[in-house]
Amino acid sequence: MDRHIKTQFTPDYVSHPGETLLEILEEFEMPQRELAKRTGLTPKTINGITNGISPISPDTALRLERVFGIPASFWNNRERSYREALVRNKERKNLDSFKIIEWLNSMPFKEMVNYGWIPRVESDRIKKIQTLLNFFGFASPNNFNKWWANCQAKFRMSTDRPINKGALAAWLRQGKILGREIDCELFNKSKFIDSLYKIRFLTVLDPKEFVPKAKKLCAESGVALVLVPELPNTGVWGASRWLTSNKALIQLSIRYKTNDHFWFSFFHEAAHILKHNKSLVYLENDSKYFSDEEREANNFAANILIPSANYRRLIRSPKLSKKLILRFSEQIGIHPGIIVGRLQHEGLLDYRFHNKLKMHLKWVISQ
Repeated sequence: MDRHIKTQFTPDYVSHPGETLLEILEEFEMPQRELAKRTGLTPKTINGITNGISPISPDTALRLERVFGIPASFWNNRERSYREALVRNKERKNLDSFKIIEWLNSMPFKEMVNYGWIPRVESDRIKKIQTLLNFFGFASPNNFNKWWANCQAKFRMSTDRPINKGALAAWLRQGKILGREIDCELFNKSKFIDSLYKIRFLTVLDPKEFVPKAKKLCAESGVALVLVPELPNTGVWGASRWLTSNKALIQLSIRYKTNDHFWFSFFHEAAHILKHNKSLVYLENDSKYFSDEEREANNFAANILIPSANYRRLIRSPKLSKKLILRFSEQIGIHPGIIVGRLQHEGLLDYRFHNKLKMHLKWVISQ
């Protein structure tokens, strides 16, 4: 028969390569003993391959190519695919345990899919676990849990309520993924400070304008700025950390969806980059507890947005009217909503007043 008409096979990767060899021997009407003579292998070796006991080595694959005219790459790929299938089947069995299913249930899988962070997976829970492991970059949930336990020692987080740690880990991971994609210059502290004052004047712009401009200015000074939507039960509105020794990351969630919170969060995180420990991850949420570092970051953000001398002059006014706030915002070059937010936060203006001066943000604009 023609030696070249049967060189394409679609192997069943669950079966071992020896089954494919048996099919070819049958088509060539060749006994295993004759194949042993033609390849120079022992009958025991051939029998071991056909019974799935012995693997097909690269040397054996080349010998089979000489005998049957079927490329060695076919046999090598067949063997590799089979071994991979064995490992994957073993992994599925290991992943199908109560403890690991519990790990899956702690993750906000649906929200991560909706945000486009991970692909949609049907009801197969093992595939869901594998999808999450690919997202986090870990071989197993146990490896992830060990890493997460070590990570938490590096967190500086003010919290007085339970946090979904799986959701928090996912939010941080997405920020890191996006941050790595941003090309940045090497971090330059003086350049970053200069950029912050330039970014301050962007507060009067629409998000379609200020987001890309702020990202560009940050990147030029060695800081990646990313916006990542909040996940359930995290309560986090910002984070800052160092991706490398020369590249920092500011991550914002736009939790409150108004520009006063957004800009205060941004400058707060910038303060951590400039002033605090590079080995720590600073996480900000709704807690009423503040460390000295958080107070320092709050003061930095407040003063860079509204210089203290100007602010003292403003609050001496007998009436904090809309007209006064608009005039003051124009004088110091920032959006009036930021002034309203500061006055409300410090109890100098009722939260019911002047909220229309704030700018509301949407993810469709800022992503």
